[in-house]
Amino acid sequence: MLSVELIIYVVFVYILAGFVKGVVGVGLPTISLAMLATVLGLKEAMLVLLAPSLITNLAQALAGGRLYDLTKRFWMFLLSLFLLTWFSTGILVKADGNLLKIGLGIILLLYCVSYFLQLKIPKTGINEKWLSPLMGGLTGVSTGLTGTFVVPGTLYLQRMLSNRHALVQAMGLSGGVATISLGVSLGGRGVLSNELLFTSCAMVIPALMGMAFGNMVRSKINEVLFRKLFFVSLSFVGIWIVVSAVINLN
Repeated sequence: MLSVELIIYVVFVYILAGFVKGVVGVGLPTISLAMLATVLGLKEAMLVLLAPSLITNLAQALAGGRLYDLTKRFWMFLLSLFLLTWFSTGILVKADGNLLKIGLGIILLLYCVSYFLQLKIPKTGINEKWLSPLMGGLTGVSTGLTGTFVVPGTLYLQRMLSNRHALVQAMGLSGGVATISLGVSLGGRGVLSNELLFTSCAMVIPALMGMAFGNMVRSKINEVLFRKLFFVSLSFVGIWIVVSAVINLN
């Protein structure tokens, strides 16, 4: 059973993660997993993530009039994302938790490096037919093993969509698909306890509160500076996760 102190911490994490998502459109799974993996364990953090991630991503996906067009364009990406997330979760439930944490930390650091170095996936309309399922599959493996969608999924969508509103909606759609696959796979493998399911559902409220506040103040915040602070902080968290997991391996 979760202690009162741990519950308070989890609530704080989801308010913060929701706030960042409200400001920049991404960050809820990334922040919540990064901050909870070392206190709950990565598998447990992923289970708690399910309901807040699903609700906030669906809200993001349904906001705007591009849902049909985005689904039609990226259906191969979404299909391979769903299938490979489901498959990779089978490895997750059997793998060593510290190895998975190292993987999460490395992915967070790669995400930060891609931001600071402005690394981009080559944009070629001719290649999209094969690039889309490839990127979806790679993202599915990453999501299934670590719970995070950002590499290479977010980078791919950022490269393919120049319109910010379409990008935010596409990331919500993709994040929702990945979360559904994650939930179906984890639930089917019997690792979703009633306590963690209840905690996950309860965290929807602080996540939505944080997201609403982030939406309110988004126009008043220097988004470029906020993103830099976000990625600097995430870099330190990624390093901390890797170092602590390596120490626990020995």
